[in-house]
Amino acid sequence: MAAVTPAPAPAVAYHPPKKLPTYRVTATVYMAVVGQTDDEPFVTADNSRISPHQTHKSRWAALSRDLLKHWGGPFDYGDSVRVSGISPQLDGIYIIHDTMARRHKHCFDVLVGAKEAHLSDMWHNVRLTPVPPRPAPQPEWQAG
Repeated sequence: MAAVTPAPAPAVAYHPPKKLPTYRVTATVYMAVVGQTDDEPFVTADNSRISPHQTHKSRWAALSRDLLKHWGGPFDYGDSVRVSGISPQLDGIYIIHDTMARRHKHCFDVLVGAKEAHLSDMWHNVRLTPVPPRPAPQPEWQAG
C-alpha cells in the first residue's frame, strides 16, 4: 500500500484594514526599578515577568489608563502597536504589557534596560497605531 501525503494547505491571503486609527501620545522610557514602577518592578500589570536583563529589543511598553480597555480605551494587554516619532532606535512595534501611573494621560512608556538608561527623554506628538492580529490559518480538512 502506498503512503499518501496530504496536499499542502493553500496560503491564506492576509489583508489588513486599509485605514487604522492613529493616536497622538507623549512617549517616555522607563526601567524596571522600584523608583519608576511599583514595589514589584519585574512583574507587569498583565502579570508578565520582565527579565532582569531586559533591553529595548524586547519591545515591551506601558500605556496610560485612558488608552487601555479596562478604563474605556481602545487597547488591551497583549495588543501590538506601531510607534513612530520617537527615534530610529525606538520606533517600531511594541506589545502592551503594563499600565502607567494614574496621573498620566495619553502617554506611552517604552521599557528599556540598564544599557539604554541614557535614552531617558520625552517625545511629544508620537504616533501610535494598532497592529491588527493576523488571522490564524484555517486547516483544510480532506477526507482521507
